[in-house]
Parts: sequence; C-alpha cells; structure tokens
Amino acid sequence: MKINTQKIAINNPDVELYIRREDLIHPLISGNKFRKLKYNLIEAKNKNESTLLTFGGAFSNNILAVASAGSESNFKTIGIIRGEELEGKIDENPTLKKAQELGMQFKFVSREEYRNKNNKDFITNLKSEFGSFYLLPEGGTNDLAIKGCEEILTNEDDIFTHICCSIGTGGTISGIINSSFNGQQVVGFPSLKGDFISNEISNFVKKSNWNLISDYHFGGYGKITEELIRFINEFYLEYNIPLDPIYTGKMMFGINDLIQNNYFSKGSKILAIHTGGIQGIQGMNELLKKQKREIIITNEI
Repeated sequence: MKINTQKIAINNPDVELYIRREDLIHPLISGNKFRKLKYNLIEAKNKNESTLLTFGGAFSNNILAVASAGSESNFKTIGIIRGEELEGKIDENPTLKKAQELGMQFKFVSREEYRNKNNKDFITNLKSEFGSFYLLPEGGTNDLAIKGCEEILTNEDDIFTHICCSIGTGGTISGIINSSFNGQQVVGFPSLKGDFISNEISNFVKKSNWNLISDYHFGGYGKITEELIRFINEFYLEYNIPLDPIYTGKMMFGINDLIQNNYFSKGSKILAIHTGGIQGIQGMNELLKKQKREIIITNEI
C-alpha cells in the first residue's frame, strides 16, 4: 500500500507540518474505516458469518464503508440507522443512497431506541429479526479495529515529534498511541463535547504519551461555523486536499491555530493523520444550501 505524505507550508520556520493522506486508501472505504475493517472482515470470515451489521447516523462514514466492504467481500450488510424520519427519504441522502446501491439493508430506529445499541437485549432482538450476523459497533471501534489502526504509523515515522489525529469514538487514536515511538507525543482533537472520550481511550492503551485538545469542536459533533468553512475552503484551494467538516477539518484548524500560538516547541515535526470522511461533505453541503450558507468546496463542485 502506497502511503502519501505531503508537506504543508506554514508561517513558522521553527516547525514542520506534514499530512498523511489516509483518505486516499480507497474511494469509499477511506482512511480509518479501511484500517478498522481490515481485521474485522478476516474475523467475520473465520467465524463463517455471511452478514455484517453496524450502526450509524444519516451521513455516517461507517455505514458507507461497511456497505462498500460488504459488497467487495461478498457479505450481506445491514445498517441500523439513527432517526426514523430518514425512512422513505433515502434518495435525498447521498450516503444512504450509495450504501443502498451497494446492497445494504436498513432498519430505521428512533433516537431513543438507538441509544440501546450496546444493550445485549437489543442485539438479541436484532438477531431474532435478521438472523446471525457479525457485529461492528458504531464508528467501527473494537479491539480488532484498533489493531488495524496500529498500522497507520510505519517505521519511517519515528522522525516525527508529534502525531495528530481527530477523534470520534477513540479507536483510531488508540491504535496510533499503541504504535507510537519513544519520545513522540500523540495529540487528539475530539469532535464531540465532553471529556468522556479520555476514559474510552484509556481502556485501549497503556502508554501515557498522549493528550487531548478539546478547544476545536466548534460547538459539538456535526456543528460547523463560517470560520471553519472558510478555513477548509482556503486549505483546499492552496493544497488541493479536501478536509471533511466533522473530523479532519477541525483537527487541521486546531493544528494551524496552535502553531501560530507557539504551542509546539522549536524543532517540532508534526504528522497530521487525514482519516478520510470526505463522502460526508456532500450531505453537509445540502444542509448548508438549505440554510443559505457558504458551502464546502470539493473537486465535485
């Protein structure tokens, strides 16, 4: 697998910044989803399961990635979708429409019911309804997913002093922490409000060379501002690198702001991990158009 790492020009001669283009791994199973699914697909085959079941919201990267992986690897796929109001509106949603085209079957549940996604009785009821399946949790994070994310860093990456990663469920950064080198600091940028994610990460790692910076969630998961949109668009026009507004866009904004405010010491060499999620831009732009706001530029526009 060819790894694309690109240097980013910054207005600070004392610091170097690079971005790892994990988003280019696969057109639909991009970035961290490719890593998270790798060993889970092997395990599903070893268990002779023919169906994958997972969870996600309206524009979930995980839903589309599982649908694509299932299509390529001959698994049936089922998506438990948060929000009953989405049923019957699949054609209006680019993520769900593409997942359906790839063969995914949907079950739409209320937000209240969706909160039971980790409940054993809820899972048992799903098995009664759909039969046997291999369960992939929301966001795809489990022990095998973290094993896959441990392969993001390579032996050549020991030259970096800092590894930066956006955070959703905490699986990707956990894998990066586990495979990080001595002397490296791993910096996480949560896309959700609250400090609960630290406990989740602590369950998967033994190293202490990491910290989270929670100042760049822009109001919480799925929330964006005009300032963030402008940054993402300017970044794309300058480097021809699309950033998604939920994860990587916020991380890169944060890194840039921290560099300008001398957070990183002189001589720092930073590697930012682009975890993918580009498919979500189209859905976000549909929302922005309805709100009569500036949209995010991509190569499809």
